[in-house]
Amino acid sequence: MTTRTAVITGASSGIGAATARRLAAAGFRVVLAARRKERIDALAAELTEAGHEAEAYVLDVTDRAAVESFAAGLDRCDVLVNNAGGAVGAETVATADPADWRAMYEVNVVGVLQVTQALLPALTASGDGTIVVLSSTAGHVAYEGGGGYVAAKHGSHAISATLRLELCGEPVRVIEIAPGMVRTDEFAVNRYRGDESQAAAVYDGVAEPLTADDVADTVEWAVTRPSHVNIDMMVIRPRAQAAQHKVHRER
Repeated sequence: MTTRTAVITGASSGIGAATARRLAAAGFRVVLAARRKERIDALAAELTEAGHEAEAYVLDVTDRAAVESFAAGLDRCDVLVNNAGGAVGAETVATADPADWRAMYEVNVVGVLQVTQALLPALTASGDGTIVVLSSTAGHVAYEGGGGYVAAKHGSHAISATLRLELCGEPVRVIEIAPGMVRTDEFAVNRYRGDESQAAAVYDGVAEPLTADDVADTVEWAVTRPSHVNIDMMVIRPRAQAAQHKVHRER
């Protein structure tokens, strides 16, 4: 029996790395795609030493030529986890730098589009393909200071919803996972341009924000449902977060 292959973008850290570990343990051959070679090489080595099948590929999802070359080098693809993304800045719409908005749109929307387009033939040819898009609750509800990220994640959501309609009748499922507050090593730090104190304040007083593995757990569950079952969309938040604007903080 041929081992099913799962491609995970943004696999160098956070949710991407946690998802790679989960899917590898579930029996998938995992293909780790990210920009930071040393990170994905180390993860591939970790998984291989644990007895799993793992390969690392340096990839910038915003580079169309690189994405097409990457796709051409794969012998198969059964699952695609579009995880590469991120936020830049927390300025208001009135004061935001359009360059930050472009950067977020490129990775969260165009990147998802390009990787999906490149791998869709292989996913369809597998006879049982699955596309996962890691969006965000920001893709469904706006909040102050999140304009650019909100706009980009609404784009991710739109890709998922549209693809599901367009692929109806094809042997490919489309799953959207929309996490709320997740504490990872890098997301908030990158958003606040390296300011660790600002990043830490996001989670101040929140007893248990989600972890990367919490989200990876939902990805694994959704991907491993019977082929006829499609988890259209799953919103996952910590218990302390009822909505974007409603978070319980212990003082």
